[in-house]
Amino acid sequence: MKSRDTLIRLRRFQVDEKRRRVAQIEMMMADFNRMVVELDREVAHEEARAGITDPGHFAYPTYARAAATRRDNMRQSALALEGQLAEAKAELGEAFEELKKVEILEDRERSAERAAAGAREQAEMDAIGLGRARA
Repeated sequence: MKSRDTLIRLRRFQVDEKRRRVAQIEMMMADFNRMVVELDREVAHEEARAGITDPGHFAYPTYARAAATRRDNMRQSALALEGQLAEAKAELGEAFEELKKVEILEDRERSAERAAAGAREQAEMDAIGLGRARA
């Protein structure tokens, strides 16, 4: 019984860790997307200031080019995190299933113990009733 409680605690800890990892990846993706929007705005502002929107133009602003490169890198990082997020969610699902299996086993064991205790109690009551009936 004690080892099962330990196992349940371990499984719950694992589920919590997986949830934290999923949340962390989602937060990182949100940060990257927020930075992409901000860099888009900066690139547009710099292009408007210079009056040149063609990155191939020889006078295209250097800052706009650098910001666009950073923006593209952020997008690639966000895309890479999508794969990690899918993997983390799959791991979370597996950990949750393992926890449920152990909890179901625990519930079955407790039900069996309650049924056995009820049967013992009923047998004691029957014995008392038979003793009184004989007397």
